[in-house]
Amino acid sequence: MSFFPDTLTLLSYYEMGGFVMPALILVGVLLWYALVFRIINVQTSKAGPRELIRQAKKNTLHVNSITSKAASIAVQTSCAVATRKELKSILNERFSELRMDINQYRALVRVLITVAPLLGLLGTIDGMIETFDSLGDMALFSQSGGIAGGISRALFTTQIGLAISIPGLMIGRIVERKQQNINQALDQIKDLVWV
Repeated sequence: MSFFPDTLTLLSYYEMGGFVMPALILVGVLLWYALVFRIINVQTSKAGPRELIRQAKKNTLHVNSITSKAASIAVQTSCAVATRKELKSILNERFSELRMDINQYRALVRVLITVAPLLGLLGTIDGMIETFDSLGDMALFSQSGGIAGGISRALFTTQIGLAISIPGLMIGRIVERKQQNINQALDQIKDLVWV
């Protein structure tokens, strides 16, 4: 016996959303896959750029983040070049690969955050069409739900679209901020390694 006999199963939630639900579920899954990937990718070392370079020069650096990897690359490269200009040129090229790594799925996350509420709005339109069809047929209570079913679908898909988008937007912004910090650290490592 269930404690909540009136609760809807996942399948009934899926059915309540209408034809938009498969797309909303796909957007939600893709969004969270991309966000988790980005969260893992933008892990930084607790040490600052100066400390990372010092550890890399002493061969005590544990390469476990983008910034520690950058410090290791910078120190190894600085030993092999003769001028600061040459070092910066090589590091720009090597760090561009690291920047591409932390940029991965960035555009996808932005697109999915934008698409989720729009899909919810599409479901809203579908629900309102059902509502007006019921009004036109004078079917206040019908097999498909009538007016109440149409309004329910309209509100439900909007809610799901926003429930996917808003947390994704907040987490995405946190990841963006971490990415900016990594980019600043990479620039600092480039400047500090020659000293």
